Amino acid sequence: MNDTMVTVVGNVATTPVFRELPSGPVTRFRIAVTSRHFDRARNAWADGHTNFFTVWARRTLGLNAQSSLSVGEPVVVRGRLRVRDEERGGQHWQSADIDAHTIGHDLARGTSAFRRAGKPALHSRKDRSTGPGTADEPEFELPAPGAAEEGSEFELPKPGAAEKGAGTADVEVEEGEGAEETEREQDAVPVG
Repeated sequence: MNDTMVTVVGNVATTPVFRELPSGPVTRFRIAVTSRHFDRARNAWADGHTNFFTVWARRTLGLNAQSSLSVGEPVVVRGRLRVRDEERGGQHWQSADIDAHTIGHDLARGTSAFRRAGKPALHSRKDRSTGPGTADEPEFELPAPGAAEEGSEFELPKPGAAEKGAGTADVEVEEGEGAEETEREQDAVPVG
């Protein structure tokens, strides 16, 4: 088991996108991680290079992340690093993904209030079908209408419920045909 585990501290850069897949709930968002250093010449702290990671939160973590995170909020993410290489249109692209094990607000930069969530009704393994998505890059599907029963102990989060952060551009992902390709293009950067 030679996984590369990372812990990154940064800001939520895109609105968390929630999808119900055959393998279970998944939430995806981007995190911006900017290094800081002390500039002795100016006697002040300065921002360094910003790295962007795509964070994948699955099952209960995904449900809670979508309900709890908004653009611009400071967060700490711990999980398995996965660097993707792909060829698109004759160009080589790379993106860095984190399969999150833990996500939380950075309390060094603000306060947060914890609310225990009810138990979500996850699909059993025998009810899951193998769809066109893969473990490396799930193909997002829209939740079925009425996926959350009214009055249930846990209701699925509504898309767009998170407030938009000031001064941070949101990335819009169109639903339907080509949505997966649009998401991949937003996550990857050309190499060389």
